[in-house]
Amino acid sequence: MVNTITIQEFLTKAKQLPVLDARAPKEYAIGRIPQARSFPIFSDEERATVGTAYKQQGHDPAVLIGLDLFGTKMSGFVREAEKLAPTKEVLVHCWRGGMRSGHMAWLLDFSGFQVYLLQGGYKAYRQYMHEQFERERPVLIISGNTGSGKTDLLSYLQQNGQQVIDLEGLASHKGSAFGSIGMVPQPSTEHFENLLGMALLELDDQKPLWLEDESIGIGRVQMPKSLFNKMQEAPAIVLEVPKTLRIQKLAEEYCRTDPALLEAAILRIKKRLGGLATKEAIEAISVGDMEKMVDIALTYYDKAYTYELVKKQTVLRLPLETLNPEENAQRLVEFAKQHKLIK
Repeated sequence: MVNTITIQEFLTKAKQLPVLDARAPKEYAIGRIPQARSFPIFSDEERATVGTAYKQQGHDPAVLIGLDLFGTKMSGFVREAEKLAPTKEVLVHCWRGGMRSGHMAWLLDFSGFQVYLLQGGYKAYRQYMHEQFERERPVLIISGNTGSGKTDLLSYLQQNGQQVIDLEGLASHKGSAFGSIGMVPQPSTEHFENLLGMALLELDDQKPLWLEDESIGIGRVQMPKSLFNKMQEAPAIVLEVPKTLRIQKLAEEYCRTDPALLEAAILRIKKRLGGLATKEAIEAISVGDMEKMVDIALTYYDKAYTYELVKKQTVLRLPLETLNPEENAQRLVEFAKQHKLIK
């Protein structure tokens, strides 16, 4: 039996049942429901063939071509679905909840599966994700110069009962010219939005959400503008950590990094550093003087941070004498309570 269900019902069931994405592999690669398995009714080439036929010959010839392509693969689809869903209960979607998912649902239903079909398809899911960025919720921003240990605090804030989302973790980028070092490849902006929307769904809208201060672009990924605007308007707590500690922290991290990657990162900010500073930074890398390299880079990043901080509406400063993340997270929570930002 095939039941058409809403996106809310679909995501609830997706916590326990396999999700089959009937779109083409290219569509899946760009963005997907995180729990979904690629289960394409057409390959990328077959989808292009059907699409071309639809444009040039019309609906009916395109449908016949699609059926010819689909028919040869039906038994394979059923066998694969049985592996993925031994209980024979599955969720299915395509782009708009149209012919591709409809045909897949029909086939699996005919083969004895209980099928739940997403009303409106992936398009409805994308709309639902964007709704999460528009929702009103209290937001608190953890700010501070590069090397202040902002990301390190997030897990300890959670241990203190706070709601957090690691934006850089979702974007797989640390937000600077050095941000891709040691990270897996970034998702597309579309899939980043999907991951972020799903994370927001798990939270209580009535409780503050802690986010690390970010630019609208995190590497190649773009923040949803509505959420970014909320972040700009939210109170920002600036972690004021002595520069010497920040240099030591970053130097320790980068001493384990391929020098070629560090040099490439320095060259990406060459115009902002200037020729002489760039040359000195590269020479420092070549002799393993990471503290000098970091000091030179921070001259640029600290100026850029000061410029961006002016745009914040509410700025509170929290001096810190250490980079111990557990201790600093506790101090941050206490500081927020003192300023009545959290209860």
